[in-house]
Amino acid sequence: MASKVSCLYVLTVVCWASALWYLSVTRPTSSYTGSKPFSHLTVARKNLTFGNIRTRPINPHSFDFLINEPNKCEKSIPFLVILISTTHKEFDARQAIRETWGDENNFKGIKIATLFLLGKNADPVLNQMVEQESQIFHDIIVEDFIDSYHNLTLKTLMGMRWVATFCSKAKYVMKTDSDIFVNMDNLIYKLLKPTTKPRRRYFTGYVINGGPIRDVRSKWYMPRDLYPDSNYPPFCSGTGYIFSADVAELIYKTSLHTRLLHLEDVYVGLCLRKLGIHPFQNSGFNHWKMAYSLCRYRRVITVHQISPEEMHRIWNDMSSKKHLRC
Repeated sequence: MASKVSCLYVLTVVCWASALWYLSVTRPTSSYTGSKPFSHLTVARKNLTFGNIRTRPINPHSFDFLINEPNKCEKSIPFLVILISTTHKEFDARQAIRETWGDENNFKGIKIATLFLLGKNADPVLNQMVEQESQIFHDIIVEDFIDSYHNLTLKTLMGMRWVATFCSKAKYVMKTDSDIFVNMDNLIYKLLKPTTKPRRRYFTGYVINGGPIRDVRSKWYMPRDLYPDSNYPPFCSGTGYIFSADVAELIYKTSLHTRLLHLEDVYVGLCLRKLGIHPFQNSGFNHWKMAYSLCRYRRVITVHQISPEEMHRIWNDMSSKKHLRC
């Protein structure tokens, strides 16, 4: 069985490399024209039965799972579910995470479930590659919205929906991105503390207090007609935040009645304000790049803008030097 998985993995790596080279050299960037969902996909669906929704939703999130892992939490309840926002071409980043901090077997006696979040790509070749990758690793979920920067909010809501539907008994959830390094020792033992009673209505990360940017040239431009207020509610940087699993359902249900914004972290902050949940500031979450040093990285929980090569190098160095003092 191990040799079969190994061969499939090598085949996947080769196929990804060939496909990405082919797409970059021979094919123009295509735009979505209403293509049909993936072919030959097993669609795993489960009807949502959230209660207390009496008014007609303005954001019904009427998307189907094209790729799902509905049984991931059935054998044992995870202490932590990690939701990682990624794009189709980032196979190297996903694999680096699987082989380093995102490995579900890093902590004996502590169940961790790692999932990569994707929408549907306009290019069927990339969809097929992700499907093949999913069949090997069983850690990808996809809904049938178009995968784009402006749909990052939908991607996060998909993750919230998945936790609420298929893994509601988990203790905690982390949402992060594919270019983030996570110091799992600090996250598990210093922040979440498995031996203590799990928190509820808990949300923490790097808290930002700011307002909308009206410059149309900005990546974070917010039109006045979409968000007229001059200040955002406190929100955690989307590069990485932690919340108790009960909050996943609360945010998802609240989102059904909250006008959608394309800035995912701001939108989650709006939902938290409606829920009366105040995010806690935690200085261990960094939403910027930080030069590596063993002692510096031992003090943090997340670091931004880390390449797959850096991910391996940092993980290997920290793992091999746990006995050293700073």
